[in-house]
Amino acid sequence: MERRSLLRAAVLGGSTAAFGGSLWRGAAHAAPAQPGPGPYGPLSAPDTNGIRLPAGFTSRVVARSGQTVPGTSYTWHNAPDGGACYVDGSGWIYVSNSEINPSGGASAVRFSATGSITAAYRILSSTRQNCAGGKTPWNTWLSCEEVSSGYVYETDPWGTKAAVRRDAMGRFKHEAAAADPVRKVIYLTEDETNGRFYRFVPTAWGDLSSGTLQVMVAGTGTSGSFTWANVPDPDGSPTATRSQVSGSKSFDGGEGCHYADDTVWFTTKGDNRVWQLNLLSNTYELAYDDSLVSGTAPLTGVDNITGSASGDLFVAEDGGTMEICVITPDDVVAPFLRVDGQSASEITGPAFSPDGTRLYFSSQRGTSGSSSGGITYEVRGPFRA
Repeated sequence: MERRSLLRAAVLGGSTAAFGGSLWRGAAHAAPAQPGPGPYGPLSAPDTNGIRLPAGFTSRVVARSGQTVPGTSYTWHNAPDGGACYVDGSGWIYVSNSEINPSGGASAVRFSATGSITAAYRILSSTRQNCAGGKTPWNTWLSCEEVSSGYVYETDPWGTKAAVRRDAMGRFKHEAAAADPVRKVIYLTEDETNGRFYRFVPTAWGDLSSGTLQVMVAGTGTSGSFTWANVPDPDGSPTATRSQVSGSKSFDGGEGCHYADDTVWFTTKGDNRVWQLNLLSNTYELAYDDSLVSGTAPLTGVDNITGSASGDLFVAEDGGTMEICVITPDDVVAPFLRVDGQSASEITGPAFSPDGTRLYFSSQRGTSGSSSGGITYEVRGPFRA
């Protein structure tokens, strides 16, 4: 996957931005502006679920907070947040966090090969404000507590093994996690106005019980080189982890995180940016910055982020216009879907089914604007391969 540095921006028709500059793996050249509504075309009128989708896509409601999941006896959790999908025989599982405090945790929905719901169940209980997290290559779910001195919990999507608290991954206001199987590390974001970007280096890959927590060290600019430094006290007491290493780079409200092809992307909600780290050259830059957009920015309130097989990034909005936007490898930024009538909510937990034909996500507070009004959706259609 190749993605360009953000050196200039233009909004076309108020909905689509195209960014151009030098390829971080190639020679410098200008990228032309990309007119139109993005790779999937314009959004249609709201469907029966109040979701605006491109032509050829459909939606359904998978679960509602406080109600039993269809076809099961399990009551879905409040404030659904970060999520991920797992292969389950010929079917799959979607895992979802619960961002309430206390008693957050996480739940799962199991699907058959045809997409029918076959089961739903709890996989993590008695934790606090589980916001985002990340999937590991060994098929566990890292559920992160978004509270001061919060922990990471490693959970079993099948619900057969007890969840384990991973103290070595540090105590701070955790948000998201992304596994890098090449360097054998886990990247971690911190949701503070002066948060840091971390990586956890396990003593043995596949075992998160011990290892070294490191923090990104870099200058104050929006691009440059970076290094990693050990955090002396991952427990964060009495000195917070973000304050322990001189020269560690500050980020304004770390949110979602995604790894693919020697690159890690993460979002910062305070300044509405998407950052990218080139792990081959140890350099960082911006993939998106709404302050550089002329006109109406197509993506506001950046939050959870995931990727597709095509190399597209899908970024969920916390507020904004309640959209999931796509950022293509050609640096086009455009809405993929919009949820109408839920302006007091936020979009969370975007994750693709293993075959890439279905996208799961939640509206955390639904139409009511309350944590008890969450709705989890599935969108099906011709996603780019």
